[in-house]
Amino acid sequence: MNEQQPSASARDLQLGLAGTGIAVIAWGTSGVIIKAIDMGGLAIGFWRFSLYAIVLLVWMAARGRRLTRRSLFASLPGGISLGLDVTFFFTAVKLTNVVNATTIGSLQPLVVAVFAAKMFGEHIRPRDIAAAIVAIAAVVVIVIESSGTPEWSGAGDLAAVGALFAWSGYFIFSKRSKGVISPQEYTAGTGVWTALICLAIGLAFQQDMSFPSSVDWVPLIALTFGAGILGHSIMNWSLVRVPLWLGSALTLLIPVVGSVTAWIFLDEPLTNVQLAAMAVVVGALASILVSQPRPEPIRAPQVATT
Repeated sequence: MNEQQPSASARDLQLGLAGTGIAVIAWGTSGVIIKAIDMGGLAIGFWRFSLYAIVLLVWMAARGRRLTRRSLFASLPGGISLGLDVTFFFTAVKLTNVVNATTIGSLQPLVVAVFAAKMFGEHIRPRDIAAAIVAIAAVVVIVIESSGTPEWSGAGDLAAVGALFAWSGYFIFSKRSKGVISPQEYTAGTGVWTALICLAIGLAFQQDMSFPSSVDWVPLIALTFGAGILGHSIMNWSLVRVPLWLGSALTLLIPVVGSVTAWIFLDEPLTNVQLAAMAVVVGALASILVSQPRPEPIRAPQVATT
């Protein structure tokens, strides 16, 4: 009797996709939390990632591990990219509405697709590209529909574009860390670099980087453990198990989560057109996931019988 068991690569893919989904949901809620913090974007980035790095370093030390110079050096490119992303994105969220800031950043698959093919040899099927283009077009519809609202800002949208390219770099460097350092080391290292970058840029632009008030600590802690530790740790772990382009494409769900949470908690309006566009995003991404080729299962060896 032959029995088929999922291969290790199939299990990794399934776990990686589940982890990516959790990270996307955590990141989608970050815009609403940032709005609740009465601090500048760079100050939020510095204090959030300082706390983020401290928690991760303590957790590693409790397991008998530490962040080495080699780990810090290996995580530097990703840390620079994430630091610039945080700088641009947090600034964008403060200047423009949550929907715009998250949807512009969701155009990342267009940038990542080129590098995924050239650097990692990933084959992206034409039908997947077509589905992604449909999803991205729906994201653009969401942005256009919200551009006339009082919360909109052209400067904020430009900052979101800067975050788009920095965010793409972070994904690429996260994928490249596979086999160099562990996901835990990479996450902790990028947290250290991101905090330092936010501090340096904040001081250079004379922003108020002072100690947060007691009121701001609650959303800061929520941001640190939700979008920060949960989101980044799980995504970095997942990106070494799923194709880079697929992980990037799934971030198109961030504006759906972001816009719904902004509607619920911030009363940012959602039109029927936006709701329809969000349904298109979900449908297009579902079609990509369903059509993904699965790794061949492992066949149990036949046992000869007499």
